[in-house]
Amino acid sequence: MGEKVAGGTFDLAERSRYRSKLKECLAGLRRLLDEERFDRPKNLMGVEIELNLAGPDGMPRMLNAEVLERIASRDFQTELGMFNLEVNIAPHRLGGRVLDRLAEELRTGLAYAHRKANEVNAGIVMIGILPTLAHHDLVSGNLSDVDRYALLNDQIVAARGEDFVLDIQGVERLTCTSASIAPEAACTSVQLHLQVTPGRFADVWNAAQAVAAAQVAVGANAPFLFGRELWRESRPPLFLQSTDTRPPELQAQGVRPRTWFGERWISDAYELFEENLRYFPALLPLMDDEDPIEVLDDGRVPQLGELVLHNGTVYRWNRPVYGIADGVPHLRVENRVLPAGPTVTDVIANAAFYYGVVRALAEEPRPVWSRLPFETAARNFDTACRDGIEARLHWPRRGRAGGIVEVPAVALVRDELLPLAAAGLDAWGVEPADRDFYLGIIEERCRLRVNGASWQAATYHQALETGLEREAALAATTRRYAELMHAGDPVHTWPVGLPEPAFLS
Repeated sequence: MGEKVAGGTFDLAERSRYRSKLKECLAGLRRLLDEERFDRPKNLMGVEIELNLAGPDGMPRMLNAEVLERIASRDFQTELGMFNLEVNIAPHRLGGRVLDRLAEELRTGLAYAHRKANEVNAGIVMIGILPTLAHHDLVSGNLSDVDRYALLNDQIVAARGEDFVLDIQGVERLTCTSASIAPEAACTSVQLHLQVTPGRFADVWNAAQAVAAAQVAVGANAPFLFGRELWRESRPPLFLQSTDTRPPELQAQGVRPRTWFGERWISDAYELFEENLRYFPALLPLMDDEDPIEVLDDGRVPQLGELVLHNGTVYRWNRPVYGIADGVPHLRVENRVLPAGPTVTDVIANAAFYYGVVRALAEEPRPVWSRLPFETAARNFDTACRDGIEARLHWPRRGRAGGIVEVPAVALVRDELLPLAAAGLDAWGVEPADRDFYLGIIEERCRLRVNGASWQAATYHQALETGLEREAALAATTRRYAELMHAGDPVHTWPVGLPEPAFLS
């Protein structure tokens, strides 16, 4: 969400000045692109994972400040809710045994964080949405005690002008309202970063958009919210509705939501930053003293702070990122579609699939986005979120005949996308042992039609069949999930159901 900010309000003149400053930043970005000032290819990737805190009973614990104080590591940070943490893994160069190294770093870091959380009778749970969260848990009083979250909440609430409405129809239907953006905190995800050159950005972003549905289909892990079974990946509709600054009238007019898949393929990274300014009013009009054009005239690199901050309040599922490292600007694609978990091994398998398939698709001579309408890619994404591993997606037909065919997601991944992902990992220079192990996990999920969401749903329903009430079944499912998550075997190997006995006195 950008740097720490002090709470406050903004007058009309400040908003007008901020809009002008954003335009100056955009002009600075255009000039950086035209002057080819960006970093050379470095094949750098990075991972961020949002986490939940839950007690031994499986219920959320609002203790992130206490846990972070005990962890005492810059790798761990606050997130929106008091039951959230985020872990950031330093950038790695794609190649060699990078996947195994990432897995080991994550296991070590999460095990340490879990031990520290245990000191306050809590633990780490890596899951898309914690099934035991209740509506009363997600209120403004449970937002993390950080100025920028309070300010962001105030500005989104003011922009909307009325309560947020959650209405998600899945296996069951959830309808409720919220006076704050706190329900967004339920969404805990994995963000995969890939540094790319400006010349490669559009191809990588388009490829990431095209495969977002396949990522969600095999990786879904968020079937429950507020005691209801909804979509297999309920984060996207929840995130959209809990940050929606549009009252119904603006929705009816076609005003775009801030949580957004997008509406077209692109040919240049600049287009996404420009769209963000053109379509979305500023939520946090905070300015620094930098004159980006003056900085460029002096031969230096501008921070473009306002553009970066504004960009962070537009929640694209594949987001463009401008950054500076060692005094040199760079661009990244931030892939935000995946839920957290279930295990470190599953997270790294999802990452291997993404980095491999995106590289292969971005380098195809006849790219998939030239054959797949953008509207179809967007519908695929919604379908995958709704149906998970059982989704049927629309995809360009192979061969000369062309056209679009409907195909089970598991068949598309197994028969077409996994071979592409393997070729992409080879192109990155990833060791065959890592490639085969992690892509093999995706293949097994497809063969068995099992992912985190299907396991959660099957275990929950089995718990109901033993006579547990809904809330008790969700709590028991969460406890069993956490146990298996920390054991570390990938989710497709997990036995469905609760350990005996089903009832605990």
